[in-house]
Amino acid sequence: MGGININSDKVKSILKILDQLYPDPKCSLDFDTPFQLMVATILSAQCTDERVNIVTPPLFLKYPSAKAIAEAPLEELEQDIRSTGFYHNKALAIKKSSTLLVERFGGKMPRDMESLVALPGIGRKTANVILGNAFGIPGIAVDTHVSRVSTRLGLTRAKDPDKIEQDLNAILEKTRWVKFSHQLIQHGRKVCTAKKPRCSICPLQPHCDYGNDPATTKIQAEPPGNPLRR
Repeated sequence: MGGININSDKVKSILKILDQLYPDPKCSLDFDTPFQLMVATILSAQCTDERVNIVTPPLFLKYPSAKAIAEAPLEELEQDIRSTGFYHNKALAIKKSSTLLVERFGGKMPRDMESLVALPGIGRKTANVILGNAFGIPGIAVDTHVSRVSTRLGLTRAKDPDKIEQDLNAILEKTRWVKFSHQLIQHGRKVCTAKKPRCSICPLQPHCDYGNDPATTKIQAEPPGNPLRR
């Protein structure tokens, strides 16, 4: 685990608090099929999930299958997803992945990591999102929020997402992996933000390396009310 000795009581305390804060976390991307989740996850790079959820309903109506996207003109697909940003690269990845799905898997999403990461635009993070949320196969999807929050909590010292995933896998029960990913993503969006973490109202602060380090923490007063609902 990157040379870190993680106190099991600390992990239990963190999990208990996360369960209280986010008892039923779910994937914030809307999808009906594993293929739709793949497309939505690719679109979500450098884009808000809210924007992706606006773009995908008409997109999936127009392209109901991998075969439909594989046969679509690239320039037309680019315009359909333009508002998600980086649409040239995203359209190319989606089209190439769709083509390979048709050629190798009969248009269906594979259910294993090795096959998924062989698709263009699919890394371990996206593969774990698909496996965990579409197929119920445990995996920790290390996005920027999971990376930031787990590092600040002191659960890993690694910088590489794959190594962070390995560290977290080692200290968590497999049944917690998907839920934990969603909980850290929500906490990273609401409280443990990148530029101005809200340490003064964070229930995890007593168990957080960053939150207890006077050299890095700048605790700011929060306005009255329930800040975690904002």
